[in-house]
Amino acid sequence: MAEKKDFYEVLGVSKTATDEEIKKAYRRLAKKYHPDANPDNKKEAEAKFKEINEAYETLSDKQKRAMYDQFGASGPGAGSGFGGGNGYYSYSTSGFDGFDIDLDDIVSSIFGGGRRRSSKASYNGPSKGADLRHDIEITFEESFLGVRKQINISREDTCDICHGSGAKPGTSPEKCPVCGGTGQIRQVQTTFLGQMQTMRTCTTCGGTGKVIKEVCEKCRGKGKIRKQAKINVSIPAGIDDNQTVVLKGEGAPGTNGGPKGDLYIVVHIKHHPVYIRKNNDVLCDIPVTVTQATLGAELDIPMVDGTNEKFKIPEGTQTGAKFKIKQKGFTTINGSYKGDFVFNVIVQVPKRLTKEQRDLFEKLAITMNEQPPVRKKGIFG
Repeated sequence: MAEKKDFYEVLGVSKTATDEEIKKAYRRLAKKYHPDANPDNKKEAEAKFKEINEAYETLSDKQKRAMYDQFGASGPGAGSGFGGGNGYYSYSTSGFDGFDIDLDDIVSSIFGGGRRRSSKASYNGPSKGADLRHDIEITFEESFLGVRKQINISREDTCDICHGSGAKPGTSPEKCPVCGGTGQIRQVQTTFLGQMQTMRTCTTCGGTGKVIKEVCEKCRGKGKIRKQAKINVSIPAGIDDNQTVVLKGEGAPGTNGGPKGDLYIVVHIKHHPVYIRKNNDVLCDIPVTVTQATLGAELDIPMVDGTNEKFKIPEGTQTGAKFKIKQKGFTTINGSYKGDFVFNVIVQVPKRLTKEQRDLFEKLAITMNEQPPVRKKGIFG
């Protein structure tokens, strides 16, 4: 394998050359030996151009240059650090055998411009309006049953005088004389490797491609005015907290004939003192008396929709026992599946008893072989 040339000699600079001197030397040589600039001696130019790139990649990086100065091209890291191993400045000769290589693109990638090829499409085409958000609060029952609400929002709307053109009635916008209606200005810059073409937004028309000589007095040429709008929205049954209802075409107006944006209604559900939602199930606590829990009872369970559901609990029901009424929970949005109604029994112990009630409990305790109950004594025993 042939020994690599000294990178400083390749660029024609001294070992004490500054970063700026190295960059200037590279630019001069890259322009001179670029294969497109040497159609009659392309193969030799390709080899020289690759050698120049390899030298510049190493000497333009402080860490790589320090290693090169210490170890040379065959030292540590030669396989990845000095050979163009990362590919950033590497040069492929295959592109010259049938592909049209853009000199500007190569230069842009070398010097980190990140330049993207400008689109020929105009900026002044129709575009959709902005999406809007509105938050609404509903009750637990409304989320269960569904509800229709009217909301008030402040939004931009198409001017009813100029109908969105921004021009005074009887006139119309004209094609921008600077950009020719494209909304873009083409700029050509001469660089050391040739001419580079870029595109920028036309400052005269702001990228719209149109200019308004006589503006609408109501919207002042914007084509839009802010209005208060009343909108009816249907909240479906089964909607959960922080879920969203989307109203198509109720957002901000578009530009240049584009469609309106959408309105996103974010639903918030108020806390309920009795019911809790878990997925599509409804949870709640149902209080029962000692006798109901002991003997069993038929209860009237209040549903979320305001109706009552009959349910029998067995005798000997304990506090914390859970029972389920199927398909009495939330309905899945746009579906037929329903959750369940799950209630937790809470046995309530009376805090005060009449003499008759206490005597009955004492007799019950005796029949159940319990310890004699503690009786309250007066202050004199």
